[in-house]
Amino acid sequence: MKKVLTLLILSLLIVSCEQEKRTDYLINGNAEGVYNGIRVYLKSVDEKGQETAIDTAIVMDEKFEMQGVVSEPNIYFLSVDGAQGKAIFMLENSEITVKVDKENLAATEVTGSESNDDFLAFQDGTKKIRDEGTKIMRLYQELNLQEGSAQSDSLTNELNKLREELTSYPLNFIKDNNDSYFSLELMKVESNKPKGDISIFNEVFNNLTPRLKESTKGQKIKERLIELEKEFEKIAHLEVGKIAPDFESPTPDGDMVRLNDIKGKVTIIDFWAAWCGPCRRENPNVVRIYEKYHEKGLEIIGVSLDGQSRQQNPKKAWLDAIDADKLTWHHVSSLKYFRDPVAELYNIQAIPATFILDSKGTIVAKNLRGNALEDKIKELLE
Repeated sequence: MKKVLTLLILSLLIVSCEQEKRTDYLINGNAEGVYNGIRVYLKSVDEKGQETAIDTAIVMDEKFEMQGVVSEPNIYFLSVDGAQGKAIFMLENSEITVKVDKENLAATEVTGSESNDDFLAFQDGTKKIRDEGTKIMRLYQELNLQEGSAQSDSLTNELNKLREELTSYPLNFIKDNNDSYFSLELMKVESNKPKGDISIFNEVFNNLTPRLKESTKGQKIKERLIELEKEFEKIAHLEVGKIAPDFESPTPDGDMVRLNDIKGKVTIIDFWAAWCGPCRRENPNVVRIYEKYHEKGLEIIGVSLDGQSRQQNPKKAWLDAIDADKLTWHHVSSLKYFRDPVAELYNIQAIPATFILDSKGTIVAKNLRGNALEDKIKELLE
């Protein structure tokens, strides 16, 4: 009985000696090489990019201190008079140590903030993927490979996989760190990117812990997802698996052409323009694919978004580009830039943009280029 009481007392002592969680933040700054009297600023940035100083301190004996309260962890940054750049970090109510690098504020070390540890882990993960891509690019250049060779295609495929990994990394990070306030920051960024998948966003958000979903930022993200849901409903008819909307548009000669009248076993709807550099650079690849597969059933209809205000003669620019790039397929345009009725029907926000249809007119892929485009065409025709 005496031993039981002793163990109970010890356990109570351990619990009582545990450090209470801070309800404010305390920043202990070490600013080696920074002169006395230099001012340090703690700033927040709103969604419009407006900076607001929420605290300031003066360096004395290469040290400074800041103290306050934040409602929840968030992105803040430190700036120092006379120093270039900013030290970005996640501020939360805890005791935080900041080791200022006056030569490169971006390299400033921040410890003591759990959410900032997650921020650093995310940066490390992103850097690893980018570094791997850089290695492959250097190898490609060193080998001086010919485009289309087996080794060139292999390295290109590796690069494409890394691009996909880099694109999906933020949401995968959120899934793996569903109780981190930094994940909320990432969720906010991802939900504001164009062409996001609302179903994946909802899945990732619903996987967050209750405290994150119920936080102020969590509620704002929830509102954003509701907006995205409404936007998605407007373009749901353009998703892969849907029948491509039929349209009618004028050719260079003024005749009207309908999509359903020219469809082949495989059809590419190619949104482009004479003024679009990436479109023109991709055209040789599309020409090669068309010449290789047209007799097997490939049809292409180019929808030009020429007609921007800076073009003195949009029709001439359109026709000259068709001739220069040797584009021998169907062409239509209302020469109304992004107000073209077909572009609006297909919700085109940027070009180049492509829709690949099967023999039934079903959308089977979108925005494929290079080898990926040819692989899909070959797969469908076979």
